[in-house]
Amino acid sequence: MKVKDMVNVLNKITGGRVVCETTDIFSGKNPFVVMKSSNIPGKSVMEIPGLVFGNPDAQIHKVAVTMTLTEGNIELAGATGVDVIVAHHPVADAANSGGVTLKHYLSLYNISVFELHEAFHGLHPGIAYIHGHRAFRVDIRYGGIPGNIMYVGKALDDIKTLGDMLCRLNRMMDMDKELKISDMEKSLMGCGNMKDSATAVGGEIYLGTPDSPVNTILHIFPHTGFTAEHLARAKSEHPEIDTVLATISRVKKNSELVKKAEELGLNFICGNSHALEIFENGLPLAFALKHYLPEDVEIVVFRERITSTPLENFGSKYIREYARYISENYLIEK
Repeated sequence: MKVKDMVNVLNKITGGRVVCETTDIFSGKNPFVVMKSSNIPGKSVMEIPGLVFGNPDAQIHKVAVTMTLTEGNIELAGATGVDVIVAHHPVADAANSGGVTLKHYLSLYNISVFELHEAFHGLHPGIAYIHGHRAFRVDIRYGGIPGNIMYVGKALDDIKTLGDMLCRLNRMMDMDKELKISDMEKSLMGCGNMKDSATAVGGEIYLGTPDSPVNTILHIFPHTGFTAEHLARAKSEHPEIDTVLATISRVKKNSELVKKAEELGLNFICGNSHALEIFENGLPLAFALKHYLPEDVEIVVFRERITSTPLENFGSKYIREYARYISENYLIEK
């Protein structure tokens, strides 16, 4: 199995959405090659589904699936014999490789990197299913905005209320175990104020109660650019919608989206955050790779679990003494 063979595998999984030739990047023929920009000077990035960096003729022995490439990913891959990383999110030079060039860092450990993102979106109904509905409409560029994903779906047979949605979600994500892990870490570190990305943002009802009936769900992803105007338009297109479900990202309770939902008489519930997308999109991708790759190619999943710790509790007393010394003697103006 070679790196160039992985291009064909990912093309099968995505139904032909991967860039196979360099000329396809700028030809305009692949709609999943898109620029992402907030108009911050020098910070735009082009999504190129397929091989981002690596030797096409290199052998593949171990593949890691991850959400976002980071220097932590690269170091873990280098330490554990991973030679291919398949990242969901787009990859940018230096930004995803610890401030140095991808070429020098990845070459150091002979790692090849692929990305998918928009080319993977809309391929499966999994995120809807996890949250308790079956999507009958999927639009991955609602309002003509690339990546502005919108689902409209019917609640599954066992989902009657908002409370049912929350119970299903907690069961799917094994939240009881996540909370136990969090409590154990707090105890071990002697810091009850620690937070972590898996448990700090859980499912939550904004409008409605656990007993509020659910039938037709508008499933949105606020960080993609979905607006209150989009919500009103979607409701007019599907008058039967009774519930808004926001996942991956969420909004504040006083946001325009929540206000519009309340105006339209809709429930509003928040589901999984971006911190758990490795389960929603990464895990299905890993199983698809397992199907297509030879049995001797090992597949692992990289998960980043981020913690938040008060400054006075972070690290050992020795590393805090070091940090104070450096700060007082080199970083604070005399």
